[in-house]
Amino acid sequence: MSRLPVRKTYKLFIGGEFPRSESGRTYEAEGQNVARASRKDVRDAVRAARGAFGKWSGMTAYNRGQVLYRIAEMMEARRAEFANFCSGPKEVERSIDRVVWYAGWADKLAQVLGSSNPVAGPYFNFTVPEPTGVVGILAPPEPALLGLVSRVAPAIVGGNSVVVVASEPHPLAAVELAEVLATADVPGGVVNILTGRLEELAPVLAGHMDVNALDVSGADGEVAELERLAAENVKRVVRGDADDQSPWEIAGFLELKTVWHPIGV
Repeated sequence: MSRLPVRKTYKLFIGGEFPRSESGRTYEAEGQNVARASRKDVRDAVRAARGAFGKWSGMTAYNRGQVLYRIAEMMEARRAEFANFCSGPKEVERSIDRVVWYAGWADKLAQVLGSSNPVAGPYFNFTVPEPTGVVGILAPPEPALLGLVSRVAPAIVGGNSVVVVASEPHPLAAVELAEVLATADVPGGVVNILTGRLEELAPVLAGHMDVNALDVSGADGEVAELERLAAENVKRVVRGDADDQSPWEIAGFLELKTVWHPIGV
């Protein structure tokens, strides 16, 4: 008599751990049971991201680059598993290369985006890029892995922490990436990944008062309403693409701070 296999229930990734949704709900995607996050799960993820922000943004840029490179190393070791959850080996290779590419930018942002400004008077005037804070990311539905990496990597390399709503129809690549992040020197809470219904989670994330920026790359047409919610606490709203790769993608999640200092003091 043949037996039915026990199917794995894929969990959320919050604060470096893998909790079930507090509601206990799941939904079926890609033939698997996947946790269906709730409003409270969003709040828990934002709290974890805020708690991790100080440590992550306080690390040296070079050290953050090392951590991103470690993510790429761990992804390389699990290429076969990732290939099962996206379009195939080519997408996995492009995703790994993209993480490496952004890792290389970590300690170059200040030189490229910052400046020493000529001013009239006995002052030094510098412009310095700083992380925005907690960033909410609506991951593109496709490509499942490359789209996710293309939005998460530029946000975290600049020192932000993130709360990601994974692709609703293709969430398994995001869960696999969470398992990499949990063992890749990334401090718990820097990246938090939620699976579930986009229409349910996106408005909660957009309206959360402790989220500083919102990436609507994976929004399903309700961008105007999300922007209205984001405006309540003047969130920065970023519209990216699933395949964007540019230092300006990093700049979208940074604030430029200008500092004046008297000469000779």
